[in-house]
Amino acid sequence: MGAAQDAVPPGEGAPAVVLLSGGLDSATVLAMVCEQGFVAHGLAFRYGQRHAHELEAAKDIAALQNATLQIVDIDLRAFGGSALTSDEPVPKDRDEKAMAATIPITYVPARNTIFLSFALAKAEVLNARDLFIGANAVDYSGYPDCRPAFISAFEALANVATSVVDKEDERFRVHAPLMNMGKAEIIATGHRLGVDYGRTWSCYDPERNKACGRCDSCKLRHRGFVDAGIDDPTPYAVGPPDAE
Repeated sequence: MGAAQDAVPPGEGAPAVVLLSGGLDSATVLAMVCEQGFVAHGLAFRYGQRHAHELEAAKDIAALQNATLQIVDIDLRAFGGSALTSDEPVPKDRDEKAMAATIPITYVPARNTIFLSFALAKAEVLNARDLFIGANAVDYSGYPDCRPAFISAFEALANVATSVVDKEDERFRVHAPLMNMGKAEIIATGHRLGVDYGRTWSCYDPERNKACGRCDSCKLRHRGFVDAGIDDPTPYAVGPPDAE
């Protein structure tokens, strides 16, 4: 079976559920989905994240693409285990070697599993068979739920745990079209599709309504713009981050 990690089939007006965080990657995926002719239904989460500013970005991004957006409230602070859902300090000023050394404290336990489960439920109700996520295994922060093996496993689960189990011609497809792209390639793709990256939000620990410029996400984001040769529109409290 295998997950649809690379190719995005023409939508031809079919509904699709898109996980939309408000960040650079998910905004690019949404643009790709719309370009392919799907009717996009965005899904975002208010899960107790310290960077909830991203939800305002998600609203802007969905509106610009004429996509619907549903924001679901869940409280992952109940479990903790992450700097994004607790008072644990967000790592700052790390180089890419340090970022890749271990799973960082900004990993939220089972987050993508939880989010895709909600997306799957929404897809069943919409009679949609395509789910999209901005997971990436090239320029990422070492999260285990951003790997091809996870996407493939979730797609397999979707097709044995839902109402399509006895419908061989109605399989769910979980697409991660950015999986094998570097950040610069993602930005170049979105730029071609007209994504307004000034409306997106990536920072884990904002300061005075600006991106901190020091967390892993800020650094990876800025390096992507530098490598793509495209101006970074992000307002940073400190920086722009060192791209060296």
